[in-house]
Amino acid sequence: MSGAPASGAAVPLLAVEGLKKHFPILGGLLRRPVAWVQAVDGIDFAVAPGETLGVVGESGCGKSTTARLLMHLVAPDAGTVRFGGRAINAPGGIGLSELRRQMQMVFQDSYASLNPRLTVADTIASAPAGHGMKRADAQRLAHDLLARVGLEPALFLRRYPHELSGGQRQRVNIARALALSPRLLILDEAVSALDKSVEAQVLNLLLDLKDDLGLTYIFISHDLNVVQFISDRVMVMYLGRVVEIGPVEAIYAEPAHPYTRALLDSMPAMDPDRRTTEPPLSGDPPNPINPPSGCRFRTRCTFAEAVCTAREPALDTVAGAKFAGHHAACHMARAGSGHSKAPAPGAGGDSANPVTAGARP
Repeated sequence: MSGAPASGAAVPLLAVEGLKKHFPILGGLLRRPVAWVQAVDGIDFAVAPGETLGVVGESGCGKSTTARLLMHLVAPDAGTVRFGGRAINAPGGIGLSELRRQMQMVFQDSYASLNPRLTVADTIASAPAGHGMKRADAQRLAHDLLARVGLEPALFLRRYPHELSGGQRQRVNIARALALSPRLLILDEAVSALDKSVEAQVLNLLLDLKDDLGLTYIFISHDLNVVQFISDRVMVMYLGRVVEIGPVEAIYAEPAHPYTRALLDSMPAMDPDRRTTEPPLSGDPPNPINPPSGCRFRTRCTFAEAVCTAREPALDTVAGAKFAGHHAACHMARAGSGHSKAPAPGAGGDSANPVTAGARP
């Protein structure tokens, strides 16, 4: 599978094939679908046990929809999601109740994620109690988890969400997500609303929890610096598709897709010699109701040629890639694709990368 971890666990913890979700736009007197928003349009990737997969892209690219599809908070239109080798919500597979014991999600809005009428203790204990744990045991578990995420139980167990800061609320959300002893956490912009000092504390907490509990993360964020810090691999999405995926070193040092390079060039830099004087990417993403033919990025790409209009690039191994497991959906990254800047068939790994050539150091 394209997008599988390079290290290649025999059975990925999570494997996604052909995942698709199109939202209807209703119109007319009968309120019938008149068009479809292609939020997620057939994506494939896998996550190995114990790794952190970062997911990046502009707003509206499908990151959060993908997270909700994985949790089955939104029903997919097509595709297969396997957890531990078992298909989700399929005959002989894994049911949603068991899935949500194994996979939990932490959302961006820490306040909206909490019930304002429940204390911190009841918030954390509610899921274990709902799965059959005795109330006294669930309360003890809440005490232990609160301490694990760095909050003093004696001070916080009886507090309500409005009595907590944003960072404290997000720690409570993380504790609640851990209450069922999951194997995988989906973190959807979990630190983006926090002050930088608090963000750093929560990121370090997540790394400690990953090591201590053997967790696997899918970390969704628009902050490329944070993604670089916490991720083992990075997946780049654009207009409902995966355009590049690979080890974090490959994505940041040798991006193979022009969109990935544009995202990296938009990162703020303290070095005045790296000051950006021109926008690395201009224009808005195309309408997801009627995306462009061929490569969806071609309308904003300075390298676009006729082949980019005629044929959609497959997510395939980057020609001459310096890092194993580096895949990109770009005609320039595939030998013999017909693009003038693509390597010739059989070209070695020393071919110049047109995406990184001339880029900022």
